[in-house]
Amino acid sequence: MSSRTSNENQGALNGVRVLDLSRVLAGPWSTQLLADYGASVIKVERPETGDDTRSWGPPWLKDQERNDTSDSAYFLSTNRNKRSLTADLANGEGSQVVRDLAATCDVVVENFRVGTLKRYGLDYGSLCDVNPSLIYCSISAYGQSGVRANQPGYDAMIQASGGLMSVTGAADEEGGTPQKVGVAIADIMAGMYATTAILAALVARKESGQGQHIDVPLYDSQVAWLANQNMNYLVGGVNPQRLGTAHPNIVPYQTFATADSYLSLAVGNDRQFRDCVHCLGLEELAEDQRFRDNTSRVQNRDLLVTLMAEAFSKADAADWLEKLAACGVPAGPINSIEDVFSEPYASEREMVRHLDRPDADDIPTVANPVRFSTTPVSYRHAPPILGQHTDEILSIDLGYSQERIKALRRSGAI
Repeated sequence: MSSRTSNENQGALNGVRVLDLSRVLAGPWSTQLLADYGASVIKVERPETGDDTRSWGPPWLKDQERNDTSDSAYFLSTNRNKRSLTADLANGEGSQVVRDLAATCDVVVENFRVGTLKRYGLDYGSLCDVNPSLIYCSISAYGQSGVRANQPGYDAMIQASGGLMSVTGAADEEGGTPQKVGVAIADIMAGMYATTAILAALVARKESGQGQHIDVPLYDSQVAWLANQNMNYLVGGVNPQRLGTAHPNIVPYQTFATADSYLSLAVGNDRQFRDCVHCLGLEELAEDQRFRDNTSRVQNRDLLVTLMAEAFSKADAADWLEKLAACGVPAGPINSIEDVFSEPYASEREMVRHLDRPDADDIPTVANPVRFSTTPVSYRHAPPILGQHTDEILSIDLGYSQERIKALRRSGAI
């Protein structure tokens, strides 16, 4: 299920320097991806407290004596391959440290409230004056402009106001209510959009030599990735509704209860439908005009699902999954997260890697899913201890003397 990792970096972004001024999830998710792909990422954190998510436990990382550390599992999920430096941005000397670092970097990622970093001389305008090639990515709730720009926002409220919760959960007639996704998907997707935008800007800079400012709002990102549900409304003119596990445009494509548990069926075309109903012993449905093609099946969804549900209830999930697999019909079990990591597939694909840091010998991390043929993802650094690399970065990356570093520490700047 897991494997040890190497500090070797042959990644596609080897040589790219990223200054991570973000915290919580959207920004750190983006910078972790960049780090996985080989970028050198410096994570700037508040002295003493650090990233908010360090305290979002339990569960907590265990040290070498199996005692709780001050770092939560949440923090570990999104901060590998980074070095941690502490700096107080409100301290003039602390903000100067960050400006000095920005002058050496290719990318800055931040998710402060709009206008906050300008007070410290760390906004895009200030930093691009000293580093015109800098790519500066701002992640915020509602973007850098407009009437909502100054409003705060967190994942759950963005899932709600951005439309996702209106199509997530069981239907009203089934007693359902709007539901959020079980992970902070609005944050994660904003981080993914930010990553692709940064990569695009790096490519553009090769031609122009100039950096640019990237504006990534959580709200806009949430709306954008509603994908077919957006277009169902814009083209069809009907407001999408909650359908539980069912698909608005494909039938049958949902979970079904079996004699002992549930399974998920994903019939994507007419051939698969014929094979599916044959497997269920409902061969006559393949010739029924009410179900002859997907359009007909969507129009007669309730009747078809009722007939199939009755058939599925007559045998256990494992039996049905074996039969459906033999017929080439896509279907799968409803696995728990424990099930996912216990399956042989997890071991075959090395889905869990293990990292070490000074206070803990065994930090699990979930592997990046991307497999490059020549520029592999690397797992070089465990999620760092707060301020673990401050002296290293100041002395080696910036060339500060030991006397200057001691003075910064005495002043509370770092």
